[in-house]
Amino acid sequence: MRLEDAQKVVKRPYVTERTFDQIEKENKLCFIVDDRATKEQIKRAVEALYEVKVMSVNTARTIKGKKAFVRLDPKNSAAELASRLGLV
Repeated sequence: MRLEDAQKVVKRPYVTERTFDQIEKENKLCFIVDDRATKEQIKRAVEALYEVKVMSVNTARTIKGKKAFVRLDPKNSAAELASRLGLV
């Protein structure tokens, strides 16, 4: 996936107290994504943007928009990526 397309799919990281716990305990990050994005598109976009391996994607529609909970491969640290993104 091209970076331009990936940036259209993944809008921004989303951090709350709950998602911060998921970073530490479950190796997951949360992103606000395009409402029309599929789980496969989200997976490819996160892998292209952040150079990590994604194990699974769960989505939820909320008032804030569509959220994607992305579980990273155990070889990749969600805490390290969050630190690189300036979330921690």
